[in-house]
Amino acid sequence: MKFTEFEFNENLQKGIAGAGFEECTPVQAETFKFLFEGRDIYAQSQTGTGKTGAFMISAFHLMAEDENFKGKKTLVIAPTRELAVQIEQEAELLGKEMGFSIGSFYGGVGYNSQEKKLSEGCDVIIGTPGRLIDFGKSGKIDYKEFGICIIDEADRLFDMGFLPDLRNILRRMPPREERRTMLYSATLSSKVGNLAWEHLNNPGEIVIEPEHVTVDAITQELYHVGTNEKMQLLLGLLKKESPETAIVFTNTKHTAYEVAKRLEHNGYKAECLMGDLPQKKRLKIVEDTKEGKVKFLVATDVAARGLHIDDLAMVVNYDIPQDCENYVHRIGRTARAGKSGKAISLACEKYVYGLPAVEKYIDLKIPVAWADDGLFVEDKSEGMRFHLRDSNSRADRNGRGPRDDNRNRSGNRNGSRDRNRERDRNRDGNRDGNRDRQGNKKYPYNKRPLEKSERQVQNLVLEASGGLDLFKEESSAPVSQGKKVERSGKRSNQNRKNSNRNYKKSSGDQKPKYSKNTRNRSGEDKKRVSGKNHINDRLAYYRDKYGEDFKVDEKTVKTDKERQRKNTKKKIDKKPEKKGFFSRLFGK
Repeated sequence: MKFTEFEFNENLQKGIAGAGFEECTPVQAETFKFLFEGRDIYAQSQTGTGKTGAFMISAFHLMAEDENFKGKKTLVIAPTRELAVQIEQEAELLGKEMGFSIGSFYGGVGYNSQEKKLSEGCDVIIGTPGRLIDFGKSGKIDYKEFGICIIDEADRLFDMGFLPDLRNILRRMPPREERRTMLYSATLSSKVGNLAWEHLNNPGEIVIEPEHVTVDAITQELYHVGTNEKMQLLLGLLKKESPETAIVFTNTKHTAYEVAKRLEHNGYKAECLMGDLPQKKRLKIVEDTKEGKVKFLVATDVAARGLHIDDLAMVVNYDIPQDCENYVHRIGRTARAGKSGKAISLACEKYVYGLPAVEKYIDLKIPVAWADDGLFVEDKSEGMRFHLRDSNSRADRNGRGPRDDNRNRSGNRNGSRDRNRERDRNRDGNRDGNRDRQGNKKYPYNKRPLEKSERQVQNLVLEASGGLDLFKEESSAPVSQGKKVERSGKRSNQNRKNSNRNYKKSSGDQKPKYSKNTRNRSGEDKKRVSGKNHINDRLAYYRDKYGEDFKVDEKTVKTDKERQRKNTKKKIDKKPEKKGFFSRLFGK
């Protein structure tokens, strides 16, 4: 349908003709149909389908022709600053002959100029939720004055966490029966549906399928390439296609900065656009791109929605998007307003896993193109390093990136040392409780004491395997003069300690070396004995010490022998019956 077929305001028709609009897009035709039926709008429409013109033309017509909305204001809520500025520009173009005052309000800039515009009177207010809430709390905006409310990119508003702010604004406005509300979203999710049911009055539903946008008007190509060859292939594609303008999309701001710098070193005037840039700089880059001063724009998904560049020839997905919907938003920058365009995607080993979801979402197998050797162009920036330190920093002219002086954000020169300490703390493991809050080790050798239950299990296992019996036997074994006691060819740690404690053998004919504790008062090296030794060993010790004339009371020797015989009998009587491994382990 043509715009002239609708009974719009006469001055509005002049603005539409001055903008070069003749044929209505599907979303525009459906919007105008419900407009004249007096119903609200609940629409699913992708970017590039003409929805901005649809709701602005509708708002201007109601403000000029409908008695219920004459003298009332229009509020347009957008998720990003760039989109708000773009809507303002298109509104000024379409309403050039209407005489309405139009202004955009968003964060990142000072309040003074925006407050001045509000005080002078503004008929159409376009803004982001945060700044609109601020002006509402300060009394600069009275939401009761609005008769028309337009919510653009509703799903993006929800993703950015603006749903509570959005509900707050709608509750301050006149009831839904007394206002006209239009809601546009790329997807009709449950959150969007709940908001429409709560705040819209008898809405007319519009659904524009996304595949109609991506398939019919855009030529798509896919190249499989390694990460280290992506830049060479990108340069080859730009040389082959020779586009007047192009947007290169990346998944991260660091990659966007690096790609833009490498394009500059290879003779392509490029700028990078990301969310961390100051608002003035972002607007300047967008304006320069629209005016043709910047032919190649490298951007993250912050520019995927709402960015309108006339006659954009090509879109390059340097990285396959991890969110399949972002693919549609990215390539929707080209082939706008019924024009054709081209979208090229580079699938590397890092992001190729997002390709199946993209193809399923658009219901199309993207045609794969073959990159021969002639398509790879030498990268003049190869070997250079480009590091994005923060949103305001730039790499030096030699491409070496900013100087690393081992300082953290607080100015501490020991920033790298702190990072290494944090790395070691994570590596050694604070999870097992072996370090305190300062990162110091609580227990040596990365070991902690066994819990009571753990010690019980360990003792049961040792007892069942015979380990405890071996320790008990060796600890109670007699020590003979000048000999080492061994059991079954094995020496336990306890036996080895006793042996080392008593004496150490020396090599050759040297005299044996005794430990310091075995020296008697006369300085002679003698081995001491105790009650644990056999009576014969003790007698031999004392005869050696006091001579062969040493005499012993026979009663004492007899008593000692009887005591040892009784102890041996008790051990035999108390010897437990042999049990199996599991019986000893579980106490059965």
